[in-house]
Amino acid sequence: MARKIKKEHHEEHADETWLVPYSDILTLLLALFIVLFASAQVDQKKFDQLKASFSIAFSGSPALLENPRPTQPESSSPNPPVPHLPTIMEALQGTNEKAYMQETVQLIELKKTLDQYIADNGLGGDLTTTLTDDGLVIRIQDTALFPSGSADLRPESRRFGTHIAKLLTPLTQKVTVSGHTDNLPINTREFPSNWELSSRRAVNFMRFLMAEETGLRPERFSATGYGEYRPVAGNNTSEGRSANRRVEVFIQRNYRL
Repeated sequence: MARKIKKEHHEEHADETWLVPYSDILTLLLALFIVLFASAQVDQKKFDQLKASFSIAFSGSPALLENPRPTQPESSSPNPPVPHLPTIMEALQGTNEKAYMQETVQLIELKKTLDQYIADNGLGGDLTTTLTDDGLVIRIQDTALFPSGSADLRPESRRFGTHIAKLLTPLTQKVTVSGHTDNLPINTREFPSNWELSSRRAVNFMRFLMAEETGLRPERFSATGYGEYRPVAGNNTSEGRSANRRVEVFIQRNYRL
């Protein structure tokens, strides 16, 4: 008779290894909440120091930050209201808009003065002015300044160069003098490309302005050459190429909205 083998039944226990990371997570969360609670407490001494620093920075004006705790007035006379931060920002915005409008009027008056000078001296074919959102552009055709293929100023350019220099003297804006050419290539010993020609013309005219008026501050001025890469007209006609050969004096705004 076959002998029956008795099999023992062992009770299976649930896997509890997940309790270890779970307890670690709870510990970390507790530490996080403690840190958040501690950082949320306001250091009144540091807050008062910060408030005083803001007051000094704004030339002794009332503090920008309101006192978080109510204070009793020292006397019966009413204290002036403490301005809120949005109120100050609105005031600053209003100041910027006022400065922008004043600068706009200044540039408009400068344009009118130049336009009148151009009309009085019959320079309409040589000089034009354009007021843009970025500033005032004085555009001078190359034939009024230089011989063809040259960066040496013509003697007659003094008749309007001196006038432009005097008008620039009282201004505070930055001024950029830029040279431009048409797309016809140039390849001489002095000017291997239109880059060199346009750059030299811009620098020479800027130096001419400085020499004509000693009141011009050099740190306000810069010169650059764009070659043929910023045309104002098509280069497929002689008229378009003539318009592209120019020097521009750009008076950049100090203020923007």
